Amino acid sequence: MVAAAAMLVTLALALAVAGCGAGYGGGSSSTASAPQATGRSRAFAWLRPSPPPRAWHMSRLPGDVARLAYPHGWRSIRTDPGTFSAAVRAPTGEILGYLNATPRQGTETLSNWGSFRLDHNRDEGDVDVKSVASATSLRFRSGHGSCVIDTYTTSSGRRYREVACIVAGARATTVVVGAAPPAQWPRQRPALERAISTFLT
Repeated sequence: MVAAAAMLVTLALALAVAGCGAGYGGGSSSTASAPQATGRSRAFAWLRPSPPPRAWHMSRLPGDVARLAYPHGWRSIRTDPGTFSAAVRAPTGEILGYLNATPRQGTETLSNWGSFRLDHNRDEGDVDVKSVASATSLRFRSGHGSCVIDTYTTSSGRRYREVACIVAGARATTVVVGAAPPAQWPRQRPALERAISTFLT
């Protein structure tokens, strides 16, 4: 009984986080957002396109060309069809770090990403959504993209900080997200940033 309850809590948390990286609809008409930076913001100086470490796992999106690398010790988790997610958990089952790749599905573009992402999070039921930084014209391994760093609180009251990017490659446009609770951000940030830097689409 206790194990089953713990599994349900863990699954609910995974779905709450996954909702912030997947399942895009048509977006929101809301215009409330932080100003978007132009060019390569210093907040994204860590974004240096490179192959992943040899010990990392590599996964391809179902039916897509996009490939997301994730660290050894992380595990894939079930999310929306057509997407891929991986996470590292505490012994209690709590998600400490999360990665997701989702094909472009709505009206999100490289130019509107700074506002679209925040509106999407609000549409998912998140509150206290705040932009930390955003930038356009960022270089990735197989194309270019736009990124935003933001914080939010889910409908279940859990807080997260995320890096969310939309990347236009030669064959596909894909959204890649890395997230962690604020208390875990300093510990998980290097892996999240490295995974996004190695992303291919």
